[in-house]
Amino acid sequence: MQQNIVISLGGNALGTKTQTLREMADQLAESIVDLTEEGYRPLLCHGNGPQVGALQNAFGTKKHINGLEAIELADSVAMTQSYMGYQLQNALETAFHRRGLPHAVSTVVTRVRVNPDDPRFLRPTKPVGPFYTEEEAALLQKQGKNMKEDAGRGWREVVASPEPVEILEMESIRLLARQDVVVIAGGGGGIPVWEEEGRIVSVNAVIDKDFVSALLAESAQCERLIILTGVDYVYRGFLRGEPEKITHMTVKEARKYMEDGEFAEGSMLPKMTAAIRFAASAPGRSTLITSVDKLREGLRGEIGTIIVSEE
Repeated sequence: MQQNIVISLGGNALGTKTQTLREMADQLAESIVDLTEEGYRPLLCHGNGPQVGALQNAFGTKKHINGLEAIELADSVAMTQSYMGYQLQNALETAFHRRGLPHAVSTVVTRVRVNPDDPRFLRPTKPVGPFYTEEEAALLQKQGKNMKEDAGRGWREVVASPEPVEILEMESIRLLARQDVVVIAGGGGGIPVWEEEGRIVSVNAVIDKDFVSALLAESAQCERLIILTGVDYVYRGFLRGEPEKITHMTVKEARKYMEDGEFAEGSMLPKMTAAIRFAASAPGRSTLITSVDKLREGLRGEIGTIIVSEE
């Protein structure tokens, strides 16, 4: 019997250059094809932070200052979903074809509904796009942008990072997965939207990719969520300079580590939050956190950190 899993891949691992993206996609594709041969049915979700940043640098708000029309943040997310999905899809189809396997692969441009009353909209904290001078930032603030000085490097726009409520393309994703199609969805956390006067409209915000991966895994009734990052294990004591790897923890233990401030905000903390949400969502579910190149070893229990709902 096939086991449904969601694999959440960080955008930093894929790089901003096309050649790097292709190379990483080719490497990842071989591991994913291995998993399908071992009885797994994977759904893929990827980050896009560096890629959206590069796109905004090239065509974003700064061009508006210089008299050219800017690309909206939601459009940047949609564009990166498409071109990154294309590279992953191409690599996967090539790997399947090379082994004579009949799997199809499909990229779904994904919208994610958010709540207009989410309190995070009152506290925009997520930096996006290029750096600006103080004078440029002042001009953008007059245009309604939230700007924040970034550690002496210049000014950047900050947007809200609301909670995902619903994946609008979920039924399409389910139908594809039931036909053994390997689906790439929720890229960059999805395009944030809500409804206004009967119409779906985009929102100037960024949704955490790992939160959407957890929602995707739960909605697809998966048994396991895999979060791939830059380290083999989750560590406690890392912020104190005394790192100690954790190979296994229950949801209760993981929550205690979070309460004790063991995980860095903006780094491991959101990944652990997503891991706990999924593992706690139903009995028998678990989350694996490990590095990109240790995917197969992690699923075999040889490496990585596993978070389970109970003992």
